[in-house]
Parts: sequence; structure tokens; C-alpha cells
Amino acid sequence: MAEQKTTSPPRHDPKVITALRRFAISMTVFNILGYTLLGFEQPWLWPLVALATGYTVELVLETIGARAEGRPVRFAGTGARGFVEFLYPAHITSLAVNMLTYPQDQILVMMFGITVAVGAKWVLRAPVRGRLRHYMNPSNFGIAVILLLFPWASIAPPYHFTENVGGVVDWLIPVLILVAGTMLNAKLTGRMWLIAGWLGFFVLQAVVRGILLDTAILGALGMMTGVAFVLFTNYMITDPGTTPSRPASQFAFGAGVAVIYGLLTGAGIAYGLFFATAAVCLIRGGFLWSVHFVNKAREQREAQQRAAAESAPAAPPAPAVTGLPTAGSAVPAAEPAVEPAARAGRPPGEAAAA
Repeated sequence: MAEQKTTSPPRHDPKVITALRRFAISMTVFNILGYTLLGFEQPWLWPLVALATGYTVELVLETIGARAEGRPVRFAGTGARGFVEFLYPAHITSLAVNMLTYPQDQILVMMFGITVAVGAKWVLRAPVRGRLRHYMNPSNFGIAVILLLFPWASIAPPYHFTENVGGVVDWLIPVLILVAGTMLNAKLTGRMWLIAGWLGFFVLQAVVRGILLDTAILGALGMMTGVAFVLFTNYMITDPGTTPSRPASQFAFGAGVAVIYGLLTGAGIAYGLFFATAAVCLIRGGFLWSVHFVNKAREQREAQQRAAAESAPAAPPAPAVTGLPTAGSAVPAAEPAVEPAARAGRPPGEAAAA
């Protein structure tokens, strides 16, 4: 009999792979334009180092995970195309962390952030539909960790997305990113409800801060016109792997990020976008684990009830009512015959004389 080969489970469905491919292409093109035309601040070598770091961490952790789980690695056996598709998430994460952070000249800090971002997918996971899936947005988590651990680091200055251009092109860049990102999320990721919740409550928190804290409302809303905000809205917060699928849950996720951002900004905490997204992802991960434990407890309780019902002694069957005497029971004596005259109330002699 021919030996049956074990195939590794697919990592993503075709629709998600298409979305990841377009995300990766968009990030690559934008980085090329950024370093050649727009004025990105990081050294030219850094995106290449970032990609090498992300690829290496992803491949090493997949190899370790496959051995621990007793399965084939998911980047082998599917040809060059499958290998490239496996690296899409690491490609996106690596370019995003390098593009959006500015750790001055400390390249090791950038590499550390990418390592944390990719590695978190193997550590911070929760059960979803019977499988363990990561719940922290990788790129956002890596950036948040850099900002927390290295106070002297910062996000990339927003002007570097359009530093070397002006006039109509200065406005055309965010418009093109907005159109491309909206089409991508509407057709492939299906995260338009999340974007609606995020944008709607972002406007709301700006108005509330203006009323309660005397913040300039137009200034708070003006942030929405920048390239960094458009990139965050279309390519960061909408990560299909770490956000809900149902419309109501998507809306709540986006609204939650906006609310926490408003609270952090109102408290004077910088970089609220990244910290708010990390906080909501963490809350969602805790919720997924709580649902898992509740379901497990219910299943155990139902299993115990079934086991108790099966082990209980069966009650003896009730005797059937047939009108016949059962074995060992006394037979009732027959009643004496009663003449018709007795039934009529006359003495027997009168009946005979008649």
C-alpha cells in the first residue's frame, strides 16, 4: 500500500491570502516611493534589515512550532508560491514597524520590535473556533513595545510621508491611499463596519474632549487628514487576523479603540493610537479565553450529568394490568348464582309457584 503523506493545514483561506498579497504589495510600493521620492527618514538599509529579521523569526518559530505540534512546516511542500505566501504576514509586519517607528540610529531597537511583533503571534494566542489564533495586532504590538520600553524612541514624524512633495501631490497621496485601502477592506477583509465604528467614535471623542477639556475640536479632527492616520485606518487597525468578523463586533472593536484613544489623549498620554489598539486587542483576547473556559465548564457539567444518568440503577418495570391473577396471588372465590326472582325481590317459593 502506498505511503500516505501528511500535509500541513492551510494557514489562511484564499480570500485572506489575496488580501495579504495586496497588503504586501502596497507596503512594498509605498516604501520604495517613500525612500526615493517622499522623504522617509530611516536609513535606506533599514527596510532590508527589517525584512531579513522578520523572515528569519517567522521561519525559525514555524519550524519550532511544527516540531512541537508534530506536523509539517507550512512553508514547505507548496512550492515557491506557497513559501512566498507564508511570508506575507512577516513582510507586512517588518515594513510597518520600520516605517512607523523612529528609534534614532539604534537599529537593534527596530530589530527588537520586529522580533517581538512576529514572536507575539506564537505566544499571545486564544482559542477561536477550536484553534489557537493570535489576538494581538503584530505590527501595532511591536510598535507599542518599543514606545514603552524605550522612552527616547518615537513614531516616525508624520511629515516624512510627504516631506519632498507639495501642492496637489501633497493631497493626492492620502487620497490614493484612502481609495486603495477602502477598496481592499470592502472587497477582501470585510472590515468596513470596524472602520465605521472607529471613525464615528473618533469624531465623537474629539467633540467630547472639546466640550469637557476645552480641546480645539477642529485641531483634534484635523488629525484625520494626515497620511499617518489614513495608513493606520486602512492598513493597521483592520488586520483581519486580530479583529472580529461579525459586523456588530467589528463596530464595537473600532469604537473601543477610539474611546480608549480619547481617554489616553485626554490624560496627556502620547501615541494613543498604538496603545489604544493594543489595549482593545488585549481585552478581546481575555474575552476569547473567558468564552473558552465557560464553554469547557459547561461541557464538563453536561458530561457529568450524562455519566450520572447512565450509571443510575434502572427502576423495575411496573406490572402490566391484564385482569389475570399473577403467580402466587389468591384466587377470589366465585359468587353464588342468584336466581332471577331474587334479583326481582321475590322469595324463591313464589317464583316456583308462579
